[in-house]
Amino acid sequence: MLSYCQILILALIQGFCELLPVSSSAHVIAAAKLMGVKDASSPEMVMLLIMLHTGTMFAVIVYFWKRWQRDYFAAAGKSRWFALQIILATACTGIVGLGLKLVIEKIFMRGVEHAEIENLFNNLPLIAGALTAVGILIIIAGLREDKTPRHPEVQPSHSIWIGIVQGICLPFRGFSRSGATISTGLLLGLPKQKLEEFSFALAVVLTPPVIAQEAHRLIKAHALSGQDSVLHLFVPGLVGMVLSFVAGLVALKWLSRWLEGGRWKFFGIYCLVAAVGILLIHFKVN
Repeated sequence: MLSYCQILILALIQGFCELLPVSSSAHVIAAAKLMGVKDASSPEMVMLLIMLHTGTMFAVIVYFWKRWQRDYFAAAGKSRWFALQIILATACTGIVGLGLKLVIEKIFMRGVEHAEIENLFNNLPLIAGALTAVGILIIIAGLREDKTPRHPEVQPSHSIWIGIVQGICLPFRGFSRSGATISTGLLLGLPKQKLEEFSFALAVVLTPPVIAQEAHRLIKAHALSGQDSVLHLFVPGLVGMVLSFVAGLVALKWLSRWLEGGRWKFFGIYCLVAAVGILLIHFKVN
C-alpha cells in the first residue's frame, strides 16, 4: 500500500500531467513503478488513478465554467448545439471504447485468467508505444495547424471523428486523451480555443461512468477477499483527488498559453522523449 507521501507525489504528477497532452496515466504508472508498485493494474491502484482523474475533472469545471457560460450557455440554441455535439462524440467514444475492450479481452487476451482491459495498464512497453503514437500525431497536427482551413464551430462530422479517436484512447495508457482529441480537431481545421473547451467538456462527461465502473471493480475484488469494510480503500484516493485538483488548475493555465502560442508540436516531442524514459524504467524494474 502506498504511503500518503507517495500519494502526494502521484497526485502532483497527475494534476500537472492530466490536462496537458502528455498522458497523466503513463507518468503516474511509471512513477508508481519506481516507488516499488508491482501491479499497476490492481483494483486499488486503478481506483487511485481514477480518483486522481476526478480531482482534475473538477479543476476542468472550475477553469472552463465562465468560458462555457459565455460561449455556450448564454443562449438556448447554443446550449442545445453544444450538448448535441458532446452527446454525439461521447456515443462514438462508448461504441469504439467498448468494442475495443471486448476485442482485446475476448481475442487478444484469450486464455488469460480473469482477463480485464486494466491488465494492459501494467505493460510499460505498450504504454511507451502509445506515447510514441500520440507524440507523432501531436507533432503532425502542430506542423499543419497553420496550413489547415478553419471552421468556426464544432460540427457533427468533427464530433464523430473526435469521439472515435477518444474511444481508441480508452484502453491504452499513454495514448493521451486530450492530446489525441485536440490534435484530431486541429487536423480537421477547428479553432484552438473551441477545441480546448470541447475536449475538456468531453472529459467531464466521460469521468463519472469510469469512476462508477472502477469503484464497482474495487468493491467486487474486496468482497472476494472476504473483508467487510471498504471505506478505507477510498481514503487515499480522496486525499489525492484534492491535491490533483489544485495541480490541475495550474496545468490548465499553462496548457492554454502553449496551445494559443503555437507550441502544440513541442508536446509531441516531449511524448517521444517520455516514451524512451518509460522503456528505460521497464528495463530497470524488470
